[in-house]
Amino acid sequence: MALQRTMSDEKTELTFEQGLESLDKIVDKLESGDLELVESLKLFEEGVLLSQNCRKQLEQAETKVEALIKRDDRREPEPFQLEDKEPF
Repeated sequence: MALQRTMSDEKTELTFEQGLESLDKIVDKLESGDLELVESLKLFEEGVLLSQNCRKQLEQAETKVEALIKRDDRREPEPFQLEDKEPF
């Protein structure tokens, strides 16, 4: 259990971008199929922690944006809309 808390603490210190980069590397390793089961489970657990941390950071950023919008005398946040550009 102490190991889990330590991994979690390390993941919360990462920036959003660092977390996404780490997640990408984990996915690549897991998709390779070259890992033993124990290592795969360890990486999967690390990926879950990274994902939770990234989601938390996104939620915090959303809250901040909503507060900034409300400070601008708007009552409701406006949904994000892309300009009229052709899809990828």
